[in-house]
Amino acid sequence: MNTFPETLDAAVEQAKEATQAALNDGYKLIQVELVVPEIALQSEALALEFANLFTATYSGIKVMFPDTGAAALAKRNWGEQPFQVTDMGSRFTSIETQMSPEDQIYIVACPSSVEVERAEKLSNLAGDRPVIFLIPQLEDVAVVGIGLAARQLRDRFIKNIYTCYYLRPIADGAILRCHPSAWQVWLENESAELNYELATELSTKPMGEDLDRLMIQLTSPKGDENSNATQQQKKPSLLGNLQKFLKALSQ
Repeated sequence: MNTFPETLDAAVEQAKEATQAALNDGYKLIQVELVVPEIALQSEALALEFANLFTATYSGIKVMFPDTGAAALAKRNWGEQPFQVTDMGSRFTSIETQMSPEDQIYIVACPSSVEVERAEKLSNLAGDRPVIFLIPQLEDVAVVGIGLAARQLRDRFIKNIYTCYYLRPIADGAILRCHPSAWQVWLENESAELNYELATELSTKPMGEDLDRLMIQLTSPKGDENSNATQQQKKPSLLGNLQKFLKALSQ
């Protein structure tokens, strides 16, 4: 059974293990999601961690950043490395020009919805070569849209990205998914400074109103979904729990 990561380093180690396990199980299009505020600022460090993870097994590692500036900054900060660093192209250069037959695996750092079309094209052109999206933000409704074209994009691409690792703090707990385990909801143990206990496992990602109802069931003494008093009691704790969680991750 998974243990709950109490630091960012522990979460990254879990994510690396989950990614390697997913690749070993045959998944080719995968993502690592750390749904934590300002985690995008850590995208360069995360990309380096994952690139180093595969240097022993792949000779053709290519790390991609959303834009030329981020790629250039990573090259400068990392110095000489046994892998290539580039961007995902631009309006002047296509994603095809950033790929080569020698590439064996692609690691894409923090692609946003602005790059969703290039990310889709990359996944199609990669063929059997693995593509790993690190902390992606591909599904911004304001950019992707809500019409037929947007739904088709989600159906043919976004929904087919396998989440091998997911960590998100929520009110009174957190959601964790670490391949090959199921989706898990962990609840905060108030008797410890930061200790989470596994509450339940699910076959699919808990979201929206379903997640709200589930949390009320798990945290209410009587499991009363319709208890307004229970809901009002839980809402104020969100900020405090999130701050506690982020404080632990930053240690």
